[in-house]
Amino acid sequence: MTRAKPNRFGGLAAVLTAVGLMLAACGDRGGDERPPQPGDEAVARVDGRTVWASDVKREAVAQALIGEGEPLDISSDLFRRVLDEVIDQKLLAAEALKRNLDEDPVAQRRLAAARERILGDMLVENVVSSAVNENAIRGLYQEQLKLARQSEEIRARQILVATQEEGEAVKSLLSTGASFEALAMERSTDAATRFNGGDLGYFTTDVMPEAYEGALKDAKTGDVVGPFEVEGGFAVVRIEDRRLEEPITLEAARPQIIRFLTYDQVRDLLEKLRGRAKVETLIGAAQDVPGAPVEPADAAPPPKTQAPSASAPATKAPVAKTPEAK
Repeated sequence: MTRAKPNRFGGLAAVLTAVGLMLAACGDRGGDERPPQPGDEAVARVDGRTVWASDVKREAVAQALIGEGEPLDISSDLFRRVLDEVIDQKLLAAEALKRNLDEDPVAQRRLAAARERILGDMLVENVVSSAVNENAIRGLYQEQLKLARQSEEIRARQILVATQEEGEAVKSLLSTGASFEALAMERSTDAATRFNGGDLGYFTTDVMPEAYEGALKDAKTGDVVGPFEVEGGFAVVRIEDRRLEEPITLEAARPQIIRFLTYDQVRDLLEKLRGRAKVETLIGAAQDVPGAPVEPADAAPPPKTQAPSASAPATKAPVAKTPEAK
């Protein structure tokens, strides 16, 4: 997987976070040399303070260099680059403390905001880790299988020619026993399929141009359909097979299910917190400015028993897809 090259200093936001962490620990100048998590490994020391492997991994996740839970080998170049950034952050944070920058009111506000973000993230991780489990994932997967409608897939071969007359001639030859595959190689103008006997693979008609959908909708296995007009000429198509579309597997759907369950848990958590809190918005409603871009309306939250259409694990996306080559 190709990942963006990390910034040498990790960005100002990362530095401010490091300052916040330093300030949180400033009451214990001696430091705590116990590993922050079981099996953690000390990878550096900065003025006597230990840098742990988990510190480096957390920074790599924050920069989207690795995914949450993805391993990061301490012998890799990426680990060493991020370790350098963590060391730089600690040096910058320590120097900021020496200069008493943490006493500036603006710095205090920014550090407080960074602390709130971290605590909020930890709460979300805690709630999600207990709720998004294997039983929940499998349960939603089974629900989606029940809701999903399986489309019928067709496997077909085609010969594409320039005119209807040529198409009729091809169909006539096929009726006398000529090989479809041989005629496809000899006469088809479709460069994508002619050299594999005109094989279009398995597809559902909704992903094909409209002309195919109308012509093949009622055709049975073994039927030769056409010639009918399509983009680029006239098609003669033979139906090889019809079958129900295979449902998405649990493993293929798992990332989408986890995203939805996570979204659902965070939404419920925020609804409960807002319901218990007194929140007052002190600014007026946004005013329309002539010529200003219009933001799209937010989509309504999905029902709890069904994932949003953008990530529904068992719902076919309404976009064209290339027929499966066989």
